[in-house]
Amino acid sequence: MSEKKMTSIGGQAVIEGVMMRGPHKIAVAVRKPDGEIIIDEKPTPKYGKWTKIPIIRGVIAFISSMVIGVQALTFSASFFDVEEDEKEKKKREEKEKRKAEKKVQKEKPKKENDDESKKGDNSMPPALIAITVAISIALSVGLFIVLPNLVSNFVVHDREQNPILYNVVESIVKIAIFLGYLALVSQMKDIKRTFEYHGAEHKTIFCYENGEELTVENVKKFSRFHPRCGTSFLLFVMIISIIVFSLVGVYQNPLINLGLRLLLLPLVAGISYEIIKFAGRSKNKCITWLNAPGKWLQRLTTREPDDSQMEVAIASLKAVIPENKEDDLW
Repeated sequence: MSEKKMTSIGGQAVIEGVMMRGPHKIAVAVRKPDGEIIIDEKPTPKYGKWTKIPIIRGVIAFISSMVIGVQALTFSASFFDVEEDEKEKKKREEKEKRKAEKKVQKEKPKKENDDESKKGDNSMPPALIAITVAISIALSVGLFIVLPNLVSNFVVHDREQNPILYNVVESIVKIAIFLGYLALVSQMKDIKRTFEYHGAEHKTIFCYENGEELTVENVKKFSRFHPRCGTSFLLFVMIISIIVFSLVGVYQNPLINLGLRLLLLPLVAGISYEIIKFAGRSKNKCITWLNAPGKWLQRLTTREPDDSQMEVAIASLKAVIPENKEDDLW
């Protein structure tokens, strides 16, 4: 057994797989429909001196994570066909069968080979990645910033005279939307499976941090709740945004209130990153309590994985472990 440590390696669940991001490499491991585990590796992007500057490095990490996440999801999705309606699928299959009986399609094997060679291609145009990330950020801002702000403006008319009430209403709406969203998506069948891979990612990282050999039997022993999870980060963003927005005051003009919140988002993300980075290192009991809400939320965003899912997470993690064991220290 090796010495215990906290690693900077983190990951993300994707479609039937796990992405792991190490100090030097990013790996996406996916179990294909035929049962084979395929791994895509690429270098971890470097951002130079900017990653050393507090707050700013948090903003960079947030955007970088979204870009890498989109690329990983694109790669994993390339192995699976879009789900069809059962009736339409049956009709299509019968039609193809009749065609095959009437005429031997000499070009069909070539076409199938061409299609198969395209699967697994995760080369997504940079412009499309940028658009996807921008849309994701816009939807998040609309749901968790703009909507709560609009509700607060509607409920509290005299905002300058009632800033506390305004912030309380906004905070309640924000938290309600956040918890409601997590509870809703966690009930979806496909998302449940992705959350199982999320649990496999956490358990595998815990196993590695405890210095045990990365085997399914060892990974099983560890918790699926990890303090440095993206769910915890989102919760910190929620809490920090409530505090920061309360400090800047409330104005009668709703556009000013909304504009300030949008301008302060990078600061909120940066502060949240620094807090979760500190909280992830500390063993202090007070910090443990600070991590508790994030771990509680992981009951919604993670599920216990099966052996095959843990195998995928192990394959992904092994691919990014650096030769120098000091390189991935948290």
